[in-house]
Amino acid sequence: MGTIVNPTKIIAIGLNYTDHAIEIKMDLPERPLIFLKPTTSLIGDGEAIIVPPCVKEVDFEGELAVIIKDKAKNISRSEAGRIVAGYTCANDITARDVQRIDGQWTRSKSFDTFCPIGPRVVSDLDPSNLRITTRVNGIMKQDSSTKNMIFDVFELISFVSEVMTLLPGDVIITGTPPGVGRIRVGDTVEVEIEGIGTLKNIVAE
Repeated sequence: MGTIVNPTKIIAIGLNYTDHAIEIKMDLPERPLIFLKPTTSLIGDGEAIIVPPCVKEVDFEGELAVIIKDKAKNISRSEAGRIVAGYTCANDITARDVQRIDGQWTRSKSFDTFCPIGPRVVSDLDPSNLRITTRVNGIMKQDSSTKNMIFDVFELISFVSEVMTLLPGDVIITGTPPGVGRIRVGDTVEVEIEGIGTLKNIVAE
């Protein structure tokens, strides 16, 4: 299956759930922590997450994704909703061993296929309190709600737009709840968000 969006950039948010911050014993950030994933990391529902030979430890991170509808720069939080095309599921796949080696996030999160998104974009949705779960081989690993976000969707859009111009089709993935863990070749990983559906991908060599 093909991807459902064609962004100029994928903006990701680190450490954006209170329960995840508590889990990893980190202080809540004072402002959103942003980084970028390349568009070449994007795949769709049903496509394979490919583990490169140089990577030994691969983690899933289920997330809510926001799809941008209109060009925007320096947009206020109160106006941010009008530039949202809709919402979908995302999985911020991370090479954890590479992240430890590098001491930063770019390479570990940028491998091809490391950003599954899908299965569909839903426009008529309130993102403030949606159940978000991740299962690996049918076993629940993450179970939280978007109400636990430190910075809500509209705060994130406003903050990111202060840094860079948002363009139609751009994607913001909004951080992951607690329960992040390992996936291995042969596994099936599913990210499900209330009102959207289930993003399902297999892990392959």
